[in-house]
Amino acid sequence: MQGYNGLKYFSTVVAVLMRTAYSRRRSQVWWIMALITSIIATVFSTYWDLIVDWGLLQRHSKNRWLRDKLILPHKSVYFGVMVLNILLRLAWLQTVLNFQVSFLHRETLIAIVAILEIIRRGIWNFFRLENEHLNNVGKYRAFKSVPLPFNYDEDEDRDE
Repeated sequence: MQGYNGLKYFSTVVAVLMRTAYSRRRSQVWWIMALITSIIATVFSTYWDLIVDWGLLQRHSKNRWLRDKLILPHKSVYFGVMVLNILLRLAWLQTVLNFQVSFLHRETLIAIVAILEIIRRGIWNFFRLENEHLNNVGKYRAFKSVPLPFNYDEDEDRDE
């Protein structure tokens, strides 16, 4: 698994290098190379997010296309976050495809994409932590809840 994770990061490094080369030499060949390597890195990273880090998209789960154990009560949140993760992962494509938004300066657009990436990583952290916690509980390395070290009873507080 560590090797596959390393390949995920390597594909991202290659994509960034190709996008940098394209920004230095604006030719059709560099644009195609940047686009192809960026798509490969995005697909690999999105797969890793949803399947490995979040433990979702399990075909035979009792919660169809999710995982057996969930913390959030509404399954629709998980599906919404999966779609949002994909959309936010694709937000950087504006740097390769050179989207021109007439009412935004290019640097403003880059700042917005950076903010969206920060939001995506915050969401990623929540669901990664949830999956890790449930895996630890399932393998008896952690507890779902920790009992209080005392027994609190309102009747005991009354003076007799």
